[in-house]
Amino acid sequence: MQNGYYGAVGGIVTQFNRLDTISNNLANLNTNAFKRDDVIIGDYLRIYQAYQQELPLKNHTKEAAKFVNRALDRVPIISDSYSDQRLGVMMPTQNSLDFALSKENLFFAIQTPQGVRYTRDGAFVIGDDGMLSTKEGYHVLSRAGLETEEGILINPQSQIEVDTNGNLYVRVADTENAGEATQNNAIAIVSFTNPRLLKKVGQNLYTYPEEKIDDRTNILTPSALRQGFLEKSNVNAVVEMTNLIETNRLVDMYSKVLKTHMDELNSEAINKLATRA
Repeated sequence: MQNGYYGAVGGIVTQFNRLDTISNNLANLNTNAFKRDDVIIGDYLRIYQAYQQELPLKNHTKEAAKFVNRALDRVPIISDSYSDQRLGVMMPTQNSLDFALSKENLFFAIQTPQGVRYTRDGAFVIGDDGMLSTKEGYHVLSRAGLETEEGILINPQSQIEVDTNGNLYVRVADTENAGEATQNNAIAIVSFTNPRLLKKVGQNLYTYPEEKIDDRTNILTPSALRQGFLEKSNVNAVVEMTNLIETNRLVDMYSKVLKTHMDELNSEAINKLATRA
């Protein structure tokens, strides 16, 4: 058995998967508040050591060791992945319906047909129903709406002001008290005990495991919301292009190893066997 062949195959598959991650990062270079993804490359031995006690064998030492091949255990594999939650650049827009969160592990709560989802993309609009919504039409939940699924109704003729804690005030131009701002509602801003459990589900939204929903905290005074700003993607194009070049070179290297095994080593083995025969 040619162990080197299997190691090269595992390596090239791993780099193809890494290439998918890099490509997705580059595709979202201009997506508001997008967080770049990355992978951790390990080997089968690491996974085996982590789960060997769960193997369906009575003796997890001697019997299990019969199925461990030290060469194959070193085949590269993506052992984990994660999202880099570092902040992106805050870009001023002068749009009163644009909001950015200037601290990590803070999210807006959004009501979707699939349930409550979370996002850091604060490019909101006033929908046809008068509700503060995402551009996809999902309602932005109020602070009380985390429990009641209540959104935020806004008069489209009013001037909107939001403080750093998410409290929303309005000034209505066609009233006698046009100069006075009255509190209308508050935008829900939440945090999580373990943000690594957040999972991307598309449309710049995250989901959090329902069984761990108690880890969610409704932050009343985050002092982090900035009106008239948008957080940009934290993807660094130079870093991603460097990773892309590195990945392509590794794919080329593993391809050459496979070719060596298939063309040269196999031919040599066949010729020697034929001579001895």
